[in-house]
Formats: sequence, C-alpha cells, structure tokens
Amino acid sequence: MIREKLEDYVTTVPDFPEAGVMFRDITTILSDADGLKLAVDTFADMLKDVDFDLVVGLESRGFMFGVPLAYNLHKPFIPVRKKGKLPRETVSQRYDLEYGHAEIEMHKDSVKPGQKVVIIDDLIATGGTCEATCKLVEKLGGEVVKICFLMELAGLDGKEKLAKYDVESAIVYPGK
Repeated sequence: MIREKLEDYVTTVPDFPEAGVMFRDITTILSDADGLKLAVDTFADMLKDVDFDLVVGLESRGFMFGVPLAYNLHKPFIPVRKKGKLPRETVSQRYDLEYGHAEIEMHKDSVKPGQKVVIIDDLIATGGTCEATCKLVEKLGGEVVKICFLMELAGLDGKEKLAKYDVESAIVYPGK
C-alpha cells in the first residue's frame, strides 16, 4: 500500500532502548520499496536547486540513503566512517558524546579543495557527528553547501551546532 507521507513509513517504538524513549525506526522505510523511493526522492527534492560536487554520507545509515541518492544524481559518494575502518590514509575528527568521545574519518583524498559537498544522514539528534563531518570536509578544503536529514529530533537542539550551514530535515519530531 502506497502511503502519502514519508513519516507514514516510520515506525515508532516506545521505550526503546530505554523507558521514555520514542525510537524512530527507519528500517520500515528501507523494507518498503515505495518508502525507500519516497525517501531518496525527498532527498533529491531538497537538492534540486543546489550546486554540488559530492555526496558525503555518515556511517552507517547515511550510506543507506546517500548511495542511491548519489547514484540517481550521478555524483560521487564519499563515506565517513568510525576510526580505523578505512584502508588508506585518512583525516580524522574527534567529537564529544554524552559519555566520552568518538572519532570519525574519511580518506585524505576524498574531497578536493573547492569542492561543494552535500552531507546526508538519517537523523539529527545532538548534531555532534554531523558537526565533526563538516570539520573533516573543511579540513580537506571542501565547502559544505547543504546538510540533509531524513528525521530531526528537535528537542535535542542539534541544529544549533550546525547553525552556520543550510540544514533541512524531511520529518521533524518535536521531542527527543
């Protein structure tokens, strides 16, 4: 059955992974051909007037939407991975988590100076991973021209960390 809105394909799972959390499950988008097409088409619509050279996707759910988007728009796809997962020379960026730190990497030759980059991910919560990704792109001389998310948890204020960028979310949930 074809649904009219992208949010109709998202399944909300209460109390996962802990009590009080409303988990927004995207696997129900991925497992429905119409839902997946609608998600990728929604990202493409967000970019219809954007001049860019590369699609950068964050591990791992950003890959699920970034690769078909890049394919459809005939653009290269650049993965951003957790530290130690890429085989060639990398640049890395450390960022804070709620309890501790994490580090992400991309290949040192993946973005050339002056290239215009679009970043794709499934969800913005606190914005830390995406902010670190922007710093990686900029370290390599690239320019982040747009950041697109499938979903936004507005109650976590992640967009504040990305205030200097053009950020758009297909679905905005008011809570956390």
